[in-house]
Amino acid sequence: MSDTLVSLRRQIGGAGDLQSVVHTMKALAAASIGQYEQSVRALADYAHTVELGLRVCFRKDPPMVMPGEQQRHTPRGAIGALVFGSDQGLVGQFNEVVADYAVKTLAALPGHPKLWAVGERVQARLVDAGLPLGGFFPVPNSVKAITPLVGQILLESETSRSRGEITELHLFYNRPTSKAVYAPVNQRLLPLDERWRNRLATLSWPTGNLPEVIGSTTTTLRALIHEYLFVSLFRACAESLASENASRLTAMQRAEKNIDELLEDLNRRFHQLRQRSIDEELFDVVSGFEALTKASPVHELRTRGRSIGP
Repeated sequence: MSDTLVSLRRQIGGAGDLQSVVHTMKALAAASIGQYEQSVRALADYAHTVELGLRVCFRKDPPMVMPGEQQRHTPRGAIGALVFGSDQGLVGQFNEVVADYAVKTLAALPGHPKLWAVGERVQARLVDAGLPLGGFFPVPNSVKAITPLVGQILLESETSRSRGEITELHLFYNRPTSKAVYAPVNQRLLPLDERWRNRLATLSWPTGNLPEVIGSTTTTLRALIHEYLFVSLFRACAESLASENASRLTAMQRAEKNIDELLEDLNRRFHQLRQRSIDEELFDVVSGFEALTKASPVHELRTRGRSIGP
């Protein structure tokens, strides 16, 4: 009985420690969600400004070859894909959702894709699916760490394009749709072709005065394209991180509920066993008292007196 009580007390202590860890991770996830969502909102106006600047550059006849888009003898359909996931677990189906979506989408496209994974967990998922990986990037742990990651991705993708290994670059990541819900999306980042320019042409200028490009149009266009690529990658990474922490928050909420139920059950069993142990000890005391009372001389004299009485 004592070993059982000790075992239950140990389980209650372990569950309490785990509950403290879950509370801490829940608080960190909630704080991180706000941090990444705020960065996405702050980037939205700048991204719109960059797109408006590109629209101005394309208002007249656009160049036949975009800056940085030299004609290459690359097989049509050579596709590169960047899949954003997580390095750590406790995120529910976060990596499975985006990896399965990427596998399904790439299977419908021609050619053999070259993939880069952002996160160890999604990398393992893609390897299990049999897709060839061209590289791996660790997941940034803060908003400030996103910028160096974007620089590495741009350098890696440009190197692959200069070698003629890819002609297209697709981004796969989870985008938040509400506070704790996300959905996988696919964004074709490259090439910057006629379809991309037509989309920019649909943007309306916010005022009645049309702007003019001062200086070299090619130089301005090159700078704006660089900013467009940077903003697109930064936003994809930030939205993926916000979705990851939203998924972790949901997982921690489920874990918290399960731990509360477990603690309630363990405490109930502990009190039941403790009460049962106390009852058995009291029964032993009463039984011992009755046995001693029956064996005492006073009890024996009283018994004899009743037996020889008139």
